[in-house]
Amino acid sequence: MIVDLSMPLGEETPAYPGDPEVRVRPWAFIDRDGYYMNVIKMGEHSGTHVDAPAHFVPGGKTIDEMPLERFFGKAFLVDVRAGDGPVELDEIPDSGYFGRIVLFLTGGRELSPEVALFLVAEGVKAVGTDGPSIGDENVHTILLSSNVPVFENLVNLEPLLGREFTFIAFPLKIEGGSGSPVRAVAILEE
Repeated sequence: MIVDLSMPLGEETPAYPGDPEVRVRPWAFIDRDGYYMNVIKMGEHSGTHVDAPAHFVPGGKTIDEMPLERFFGKAFLVDVRAGDGPVELDEIPDSGYFGRIVLFLTGGRELSPEVALFLVAEGVKAVGTDGPSIGDENVHTILLSSNVPVFENLVNLEPLLGREFTFIAFPLKIEGGSGSPVRAVAILEE
């Protein structure tokens, strides 16, 4: 079974404060032009997206330089909705991270720098959150300076609770991009 973890991109897609709003405008119509097409205007970090190291790390890899292997793999979900404030180490499992993608169901909470340092030390492949941001500038820098991609604005995570799954979320190959919208999915084990 495939679970869609991506929010729709359209005029109602929320933008992070200060980021460009998503605009979708008709460009061509079948009855007039013989085909249908829209023009899309948005920031690289619109909707469900991934951050590349260049987003916070001077000289960091841009999205087109990231190896595709970083955008899919075995994954698991950590539910930290019950707590308050930044997610702390005592709220997450203490093992099982190496080479895996870790998604967080946060209910709007962000990771603490200690959790980010722990995840890097444990060798995670990537991290993701249902929130608009994984954490503050420090959290982003810790993860991205270790080439750990950060997925944000994931949706529909509840069906993944307690399940084994493969996470896939390929970015657009934006030259020099600091990130990219993605179509994130989870493929559940049968």
